[in-house]
Order: sequence, then C-alpha cells, then structure tokens
Amino acid sequence: MRPSVPGREGALLNSRAGLTLYTLIIYSENYAGILNQITAVFTRRQVNIESINVSSSSTPGVHKYTITCYCKKDMAEMLVKQIEKRIDVLQANCFVDDEIFMVETSLLKLSTPMVLANPEISRSVRHASARMVEVNPTYTIVEKTGVTEEVLGLFRQLDSFGCVLQFVRSGRIAITRSCIERLDQYLTQREEERDNQAE
Repeated sequence: MRPSVPGREGALLNSRAGLTLYTLIIYSENYAGILNQITAVFTRRQVNIESINVSSSSTPGVHKYTITCYCKKDMAEMLVKQIEKRIDVLQANCFVDDEIFMVETSLLKLSTPMVLANPEISRSVRHASARMVEVNPTYTIVEKTGVTEEVLGLFRQLDSFGCVLQFVRSGRIAITRSCIERLDQYLTQREEERDNQAE
C-alpha cells in the first residue's frame, strides 16, 4: 500500500485561502504541562497546528517550541499574546518565512529491488542532494533535509516511481535572521530587574 501524499494540498487549498503560514517560536521554562497549555491556546481559537517541534534550547532550563500554523496576522499576534500569558512561558514571537532560516528533515524508505531496477530513482536522490543512509536487500533509507517544498518535492518524485514504502518528516526547526537574540535580551532584562529589586 503506497503512502498518501502528505499535506493534503488539494483538500486544504480552500481553507488556506487568504491565510499566511506563520512560525511561532516560544521559549518556556522546563515544567510538565506547558505543551498542553500552549496547544490549548490554538484549540480555543480554532487554529490548526501544521507542525510542532519541541527541544531544549541553548539556555539551560529553557525549552524551545517551534509551531507553524496558517492564519491571519491579527490572529498570529493574538496567539502570541495569549501564549505569553502562561505563567511559565518566557517569550513568544511570530514570524513569516522571510524573517527566519528554517529546515526540516525527512526519511524515506524505498524498495531496494525497485531502486536497483530503475537508475532514475538513484539519480533523483542525488539530484535532490539527499543521501542514502542505509541499504540492504529489502529497503533503502534516504535522508533529505531542506525547506518544506524541497522535502515534499523529493517525496512526490520518488513516489511517482512507486518505490516509496514509508515516508516521515520532522516539524520545522527555525532560527531568526535578526542579529538580536530576543530571548537573551529578555533574560538580561529580567536579571537586571531582579538585581534592582534586591537592592
């Protein structure tokens, strides 16, 4: 059974009309239940989360949430304000694609017999700057990292050969293009306020 095309582009075209893809980058202290609180904000506003990635940040004790969703600008700003009201959230910001550098990673499991039988499959993998990370007589694992369009483009091309057994892609990871690290500014300001209160 071949996997269905991810993204459900056809079914979602109408629901996305007039909407922009926003990336929300949220920093919080590492406490249980924060993810629930954050996703509840989207649920209450009836905004669908397209992808979510959560990991520890470079700041000890601080976790970073990267969430994408289609909405209008005023809704994105409202989501940020509501999320920042959560007691353990340090900072939240929303960005459009040209304000951030982002990538996602995908893994594709291909049928090795079909890969060997059709040279176009290997050529497509090389052309997409993807790499084969494991090859055995049954299946071949291909890793592709890039922007969403590149990741999905390789999937569609390989799927057209009928060789894709499995496909999975990560949520987006992103960093801002700004020279100013907003979290660092916030943490520095918070420390200064605490020092002033202690005096």
